[in-house]
Amino acid sequence: MVRVGYLEFGSAAPGTPHLEAFRRGLRELGWHEGENIAIDVRYAEGKQDRLPAFAADLVRLKVHLIFASATPAALAAKQATTTIPIVIGFVADPVGSGLVPRLSRPGGNITGWTHLAGLELNAKRLEILKEAVPEAARVGALWNPANPIHEPSLKVIEAAASGLKVQLHPIGVRDPHELDGAFSAMARERLQGLTVPPDGMFLAHRARIIDLAAKYRIPTMYGVRELAQAGGLMAYGVNLPEMYRHGALLVDRILKGAKPGDLPVERPTKFELMINLKTAKTLGLTIPQTLLIRADQLIE
Repeated sequence: MVRVGYLEFGSAAPGTPHLEAFRRGLRELGWHEGENIAIDVRYAEGKQDRLPAFAADLVRLKVHLIFASATPAALAAKQATTTIPIVIGFVADPVGSGLVPRLSRPGGNITGWTHLAGLELNAKRLEILKEAVPEAARVGALWNPANPIHEPSLKVIEAAASGLKVQLHPIGVRDPHELDGAFSAMARERLQGLTVPPDGMFLAHRARIIDLAAKYRIPTMYGVRELAQAGGLMAYGVNLPEMYRHGALLVDRILKGAKPGDLPVERPTKFELMINLKTAKTLGLTIPQTLLIRADQLIE
């Protein structure tokens, strides 16, 4: 019986089908729980301080491999072991965050996939938001200072805002309890839009973020499609469930003898634009036809 640890920074809340997509990918490759594989699951519920203990626990269980989802979980897994193979997912910048020295041949015990082709997607999200809300001159950027990729992401957003003649207001949130105060500050600043880059904590607490954006009537662009599906206005990024399903392929190769350090860290090539028309109507927004035509999915 092969034993795999699944370390997730986010939560098991409904509407987060990543673990099931991962399991489905394994089943398609002949791995069936209870027969030839066991999966030990640990959810941090967006609380970063839980991750080191969870990672250490998986190491004590002597799992054959750890699948670590999101940058904080991947860093915790790396800290916990240098010998057990680690497959990372939902990580924006594996090199910049110190997980691997290079993508092409990572070496060591880590490989996986990165959910961004580059930080420039943050600029693209702001451009799409501005196209959807042309009058938006004051826009917020909700970011997590504890996420190592968010500081360089914020620099990209700031550069894009300058080019679009948008006044940017960064709002840092390290803990879910800070969300209410952050949105109150946005309301005081009379922000006309908001961009939210991908983050495990934001994904885990998406219901609260979406409710607050609706309460203060702030049109918001997200970096993860699950937030648009849950009621957010728009999202632009990768299809995460499909990426988790694909991550099972890397797990399969390693369990069958491949060395993680020899397997390149993979990057997606397709990005999807999702627009929630129901939310747009609630906000009184008319989405331009040019955006509707480009959207990969319209939620009505």
